[in-house]
Amino acid sequence: MQERSSVGELANQLRSELNHYSPGGKLPSSRVLVERFRVSPVTVSRALAQLAAEGLVVTRPGAGAFRARPRAGGAAQGDTSWQEVALSADASTEVVPRSVDASGVLVSLAAPPPGVIEFNGGYLHPSLQPERAMAAALSRAGRRPGAWGRPPMEGLPELREWFARSIGDTVGPADVLVSAGGQTALTTALRALAPPGAPVLVESPTYPGMLAIARAAGLRPLPVPVDADGVRPALLADAFRASGARVFVCQPLFQNPTGAVLAPERRGEVLRIARKAGAFVVEDDFVRRLVHADAPPLPRPLAAEDPDGVVVHVGSLTKATSPSFRVSALAARGPVLERLRAIQVVDTFFVPRPLQEAALELVGSPAWPRHLRTVAAELKVRRDAMTSALRLRLPELALPHVPSGGYHLWLRLPDGTDESAFTAAALRAGVAIAPGRPYFSAEPPAGHVRLSFAAVAGTGEITEGVRRLRAACDELL
Repeated sequence: MQERSSVGELANQLRSELNHYSPGGKLPSSRVLVERFRVSPVTVSRALAQLAAEGLVVTRPGAGAFRARPRAGGAAQGDTSWQEVALSADASTEVVPRSVDASGVLVSLAAPPPGVIEFNGGYLHPSLQPERAMAAALSRAGRRPGAWGRPPMEGLPELREWFARSIGDTVGPADVLVSAGGQTALTTALRALAPPGAPVLVESPTYPGMLAIARAAGLRPLPVPVDADGVRPALLADAFRASGARVFVCQPLFQNPTGAVLAPERRGEVLRIARKAGAFVVEDDFVRRLVHADAPPLPRPLAAEDPDGVVVHVGSLTKATSPSFRVSALAARGPVLERLRAIQVVDTFFVPRPLQEAALELVGSPAWPRHLRTVAAELKVRRDAMTSALRLRLPELALPHVPSGGYHLWLRLPDGTDESAFTAAALRAGVAIAPGRPYFSAEPPAGHVRLSFAAVAGTGEITEGVRRLRAACDELL
């Protein structure tokens, strides 16, 4: 964190001084900058690289850094209005017109403005990420024999074995494909299992990124309500009969956004219902490694209880590590595995081998279980801090379920509250939150918001963020 902050501060200082040099003029040497600003050579190198990426300086090996010369003229202003016709021309022939809309995903991906508390984040705060362990793993991985060669299309055998063991005895390494993050794995699964125009059953509410995948593929996501015990089996059976769907996408463990865990008595019923419908269950097991310290023993993945190849399992390392550590697994049994493999090869060829080698180094190191224990303890502390602050300061926001895993809380707004207005008021008060509407594939029953407690720096930010939300409520309600 200190190094990252120093890089930004030095880049800002150098940027402000560029006018002191004529275009093409040479900047002070790295040694001079190190002595003047009392920073490391690495910080100087990174700050200059940042300015070079912005087109403000030019670095020449062995010669130094120079102020960039202004570009001659501006970009030509053409007429791109023709694209409106070209991009919409094919929609008339599609059974279900594709809708490419990333707005629901960007809510949790985009960094908020400076000074705004990030209650909308979808990843661990940098202070919770295993940065040293990942850096060490990547360094060791780069020195492995063959680390920069082409990997097997399905993934490294040892990594497939590790993912298979984490799922259960019914899954072997041959049933696993290494994929580039959970979003990519879900995209591959939906493309493999459902043709354009087909219905796909989804939990309601559910993860907006999955809804975006389905709509971009021309699929029709149809909602199946969930409660505190997960998806409701009777309604799932009704939805299969009414729609003829052959795919159901679910998150049985710490569901996003409700945090629900599929109840033991419902697990077998969900598999039985899908098998009777001749359908697949896509199990998005996205936060199994973000369990809280006070959680009871976790249920096994649905894939571990499925001998018939009903479940296509998606598991990922990303949520427990870093947004940039995009390594995941697709697991399936039977002929569908070859289709998944073919689509993945066509789309991405393979996951870069150095990243797979780094994943093996990371999960095989003593630092990995230590990291998981640390995160489990810290997430519990943060969850409790946010829960207590909400109950004290915002009792009018209903919190029906406090999860024992994951990184967020799901809150229902008072009846009649304008969700968009509340989200805007929160941002004016200095808090970025995720509105509930993008989590529903159809009309929502009420206004909701999702608050993340993992993307902030600590409990102090949580307390301050809830205080600011109180101010937003007072403004609106």
